[in-house]
Amino acid sequence: MTRTLIKGASIITMDVQGDLRQGDILVTGDTLTEIAPHIHADHADDAMVVNGSGFIIIPGLVNAHMHTWQTALRGLAANWTLMEYFQKMHAGLALVFTPQDLHIATLMGALNQINCGTTTLADWCHNNPTPEHNDAAIAGLLESGIRAAFFHGTAKPDPKPGQTPFWEVPHPRAEVERLLKAHQGQPLLNVQVAVLGPHYSTLDVAVHDFAMAKDLGRIASLHQGGGPARVPDGWEKLEAAGLLGDNINIVHGHALTDEQLKRFCDLGISFSAAAENEMTQGHGFPITGRLKAIGKAPSLGVDLESVLSGDMLTQARVALGMQRSLDNLAFRQAQGGIPPTSTVTTREALSWVTIEGARMLKQSHRIGSLAAGKQADLVMIKASDLNMQPVHDAVSSVVMQTSLANIDSVMVAGQWKKRRGQLLNVDLLPKLAALNASGQKIAAALGL
Repeated sequence: MTRTLIKGASIITMDVQGDLRQGDILVTGDTLTEIAPHIHADHADDAMVVNGSGFIIIPGLVNAHMHTWQTALRGLAANWTLMEYFQKMHAGLALVFTPQDLHIATLMGALNQINCGTTTLADWCHNNPTPEHNDAAIAGLLESGIRAAFFHGTAKPDPKPGQTPFWEVPHPRAEVERLLKAHQGQPLLNVQVAVLGPHYSTLDVAVHDFAMAKDLGRIASLHQGGGPARVPDGWEKLEAAGLLGDNINIVHGHALTDEQLKRFCDLGISFSAAAENEMTQGHGFPITGRLKAIGKAPSLGVDLESVLSGDMLTQARVALGMQRSLDNLAFRQAQGGIPPTSTVTTREALSWVTIEGARMLKQSHRIGSLAAGKQADLVMIKASDLNMQPVHDAVSSVVMQTSLANIDSVMVAGQWKKRRGQLLNVDLLPKLAALNASGQKIAAALGL
């Protein structure tokens, strides 16, 4: 069993142990064995020693919501509102995707997540009209080496004459069961469900899908926001039916009232925000502050690389800046001046992309923080770089200063996936060529 000893790094654990200004980390196999100010050599005499001096180590980042199948369309939707996106993406570009397109997009999107310091990806796949599309996407996740939750969704084309519209079609349970059976026991992959929910389906479909997820023991993630809900009182009916609980994840959540947010949080429902894209496409302001007011916090996701960057630290920084701005404005309007201090800390922002993501995925016991016994998912940030020095507060340096250029090394389940700024065991050139060919083919099919 391989062992790795990282010596003399600044360690942000996001755990009850607290941070270490200088400390060591011992990894045995896929597990964090020990984190201490100093680990004696006789505890790890057979370990590969890594010099951590000049580095900040953080838990592997968690991207709680991304449609990875859109990687080959980067930037194509950057100027679209949500309504344009629905029409041009789901009713247009999505129809051109073959299983091979899904595979290369998911593979390259997942590799980029590792490159940016994300070790766990919630891949919300809702352009999968055939089992072959699902298999191709999952194969891309497995090939990348990332820790992943594959959220099985359903395609959303405009209905043709005589065709049942997607919002009246129950989630295909048999396909979910096939995927669960095929990937049972995968150490880095689990299968969940991405359902329509009462905002985008009929009530009968929502009831079916929520009951299916509960029966299968799956997390059911759904979009809540955008245009008007198809079932305005859908949430009340689902709650009355006893179908709301801690296996439900709501993405966005703008249309919910404060009373609903409080009640849903009490039921254990989790929330995932996509702050940058929500502002860009017209969803509204992220619900970060509304959750904070009731003592809760969101996980964060990139959402769409067809619109913006896949870097999760950027998402933390944007979400932090937006919420501070909203809070500052509210204070000025109420008090006529600048608030005496910030309402949200950088540590809270880092928690949104670490421990809150782990909580959303029901993986808090394994990922999201650095502690003995947890999975060895970690990121080494080169704090000696020009844009990072001097480091007065490690957490603030990570959230406010760090860019992709500083992500030196990434470990997933005890295995280095990136070292000294380079992805390992990946021949990128032919894969980039395939990604470009796929993107050009898809865009050309619609004259874009």
